[in-house]
Amino acid sequence: MVTSCWQFCPLCGAALVGSELAGRQRLQCGAACGFVHWDNPAPVLAALVEYEGRILLARNHAWAAGAFGLITGFLERDEAPAAGVAREVREELGLEADAVTLIGVYPFTRKHEVIIAYHVLAHGEIRLNEELAEFRLIVPEKLKAWDFGTGLAVSDWLVRRRVGSQPTDGVL
Repeated sequence: MVTSCWQFCPLCGAALVGSELAGRQRLQCGAACGFVHWDNPAPVLAALVEYEGRILLARNHAWAAGAFGLITGFLERDEAPAAGVAREVREELGLEADAVTLIGVYPFTRKHEVIIAYHVLAHGEIRLNEELAEFRLIVPEKLKAWDFGTGLAVSDWLVRRRVGSQPTDGVL
């Protein structure tokens, strides 16, 4: 059984019906206009921002007090992920990226997303946009990973930092 908030074809308005396509249950147009709701996860960019030797964590206005995380945002159409994460850092923090290095790619099934996480060396004056309530700067030695979402990237970055190896792809 396919579960989705989609009920009708956005092309012709006919009811969507569940059927197997490409090895999975998918919703297709019942009138056979050709529409398929693939229901692929959304690509999300995450930035572990290093600013003046410290790691910047931010709290979104929608989050509980004391809840901080990495800078995140959606990948835009026709945008390279490394350029997109630099854009998110600029939009949300007012900082410019000096270097962008891939940490890894992580499934986040709870939110139907795939996280593409980067370590971003940044400079400038921190200016939070309207999404963010506050930020904290943490020395890397005190940074602790959490066990879901972007916390998996934090964990991988901390391990690589301890052993002194970082991937080099995606460097600006």
